[in-house]
Amino acid sequence: MQGTVDGFSYGLITPLAAYLMACLGGALGLRCTTRSMLVARSWRAGWLALGSAAIGSGIWTMHFVAMMGFTVEETPVHYDKVMTFASLGVAIVMVGVGIFIVGYRGATGTALFTGGTLTGLGVASMHYLGMAGMRLNGKLEYNTFTVSASVVIAVVAATAALWAAGQVRGFLWSVGASLIMGLAVSGMHYTGMAALSVHLHGATSAPSGDSPAALLAPMMIGPLVFLCLAGVVVMFDPLMVMGRPDWSAAETRPGVPARAAVPHPRQPSRRPARHPGHRGSRTPQNR
Repeated sequence: MQGTVDGFSYGLITPLAAYLMACLGGALGLRCTTRSMLVARSWRAGWLALGSAAIGSGIWTMHFVAMMGFTVEETPVHYDKVMTFASLGVAIVMVGVGIFIVGYRGATGTALFTGGTLTGLGVASMHYLGMAGMRLNGKLEYNTFTVSASVVIAVVAATAALWAAGQVRGFLWSVGASLIMGLAVSGMHYTGMAALSVHLHGATSAPSGDSPAALLAPMMIGPLVFLCLAGVVVMFDPLMVMGRPDWSAAETRPGVPARAAVPHPRQPSRRPARHPGHRGSRTPQNR
């Protein structure tokens, strides 16, 4: 028996709230990634780690805010706590690997392709691992073509977002990039949901796991608090908003100084003192 799937049981409330969460996480993560490219190497890992956690928490919160509106008419939907937590960890780790590659090697060429691919696969893995944590009286089946399309969307969106983070063009540039990233992540989510169909079992017993209200609402408090704290860090760092380095970025190439050399002030040239009455004319030659 085919189940009746509804991903918009609360109307536009859950899609809009999910989109805002994706934009918030993306904006904070991209600004942290940008900041990491403007500081010395000793500080870079901290900014990249904060950016990874912000993006991972943002897309995870986006996913489960959207899932609050997901229902199957013929059966209640519950969630496994371990799988749900694991999806958050996968998102942060895989996104972090991609961001660290771009943060240390630059948003160009092979590093951008590798980092974007890993970050996009992290987004997709989080989504489908979170879906695997659902418990209901039925079997989840996916359309292979639509799933592949959702993964491609995730990879392309992640690559574009990391490229935008490497441009270091100021606050408004990152805001625009985060809006596009939020749209792409939300599009990936609902494309993946469009690939889903539920085949119901004959049993009518209640599925194992916790209900969305009992599990997801308390679990989302932690990532939301973290995103707020990350936002405070961004707001109180003026260089994050202005996108201007306080010093030249440290170079790893041999022979290139980490900071621009400061020129020494020139000493005023001193001319030899002239004796009084000396007119500067040439001395007559002896005949």
